[in-house]
Amino acid sequence: MSDSPSSVDPFERRFVEIDGVKLAYLDEGRGPVLLFLHGNPTSSYLWRNVVPHVVPVARCIAPDLPGFGRSDKPDIEYRVADHARFVEAFIATLGLRDMVLVLHDWGSALGFDYARRHEGAVCGMAFMEFIAPFPTWLDFPARARDVFRAFRTPGVGRELIVDQNAFIERVLPGSVVRGVPEATMTHYRAPFLEPAAREPMLRFPSEIPIAGEPIDVYAMVCAYHDWLLQTELPKLMFKASPGALISEERARWYQSRLKNCMTVDLGPGVHYLQEDNPEAIGEALRDFVNQLTADRSVKP
Repeated sequence: MSDSPSSVDPFERRFVEIDGVKLAYLDEGRGPVLLFLHGNPTSSYLWRNVVPHVVPVARCIAPDLPGFGRSDKPDIEYRVADHARFVEAFIATLGLRDMVLVLHDWGSALGFDYARRHEGAVCGMAFMEFIAPFPTWLDFPARARDVFRAFRTPGVGRELIVDQNAFIERVLPGSVVRGVPEATMTHYRAPFLEPAAREPMLRFPSEIPIAGEPIDVYAMVCAYHDWLLQTELPKLMFKASPGALISEERARWYQSRLKNCMTVDLGPGVHYLQEDNPEAIGEALRDFVNQLTADRSVKP
């Protein structure tokens, strides 16, 4: 595990307006395009210690999803379909192509879904702690099962996430092996200081594809999961111990089945691997981009 990650975010944010909603994003470096997509309850801030290792060889772009980070909080349902629409429009508005997708948590669902439908726009994918279908609750990580059942329970979930801010105060620090410094927690708390701002965090747990529900999200995730196991696109998978969504056992399963996939073992880690070992992630991404460039998979 590398030295303690910095809490300082060194990058300025730009803004682009999509359907009347301002999305914040970082855009640093030149060269092949890497699009970093975050999940719940994070933002582009999650990548602050990863990007510096990659900007010497690539253009790194990381948006804040609607309702997260410094982006607007529009009056929408914040369903996965809403986020997918904004991600697709963001890519189109910036004219991105020949992309390497760098994906985590719900960012993986959005990125894999986009890549399945626009495979020609993507030349590689790097991912960690990604969303896959859970056929039953018994397939969901045991250590998180009870709390996520509670998050999905009407009334209870709202009390925990909106009133108590449990996703920020409990789930986030509890999913980082080294713990999260107070200065870093201050950054993660900033978009959600008021209870009304926490609605986006509340929606995501109910969208996790478990036992066929929600029907549309489950279908979307099954579709891209089937595609993921078939596509020859170059892949870089990060795993950690014990992991959360991707346990060591599940990581071995994917290692044996994913085509054209390299695996990096980060050592100790739960879910927010960027807070435990950003240096190793960044260095592996840099090497991945250099290899793709050498193979002419991406345009230098």
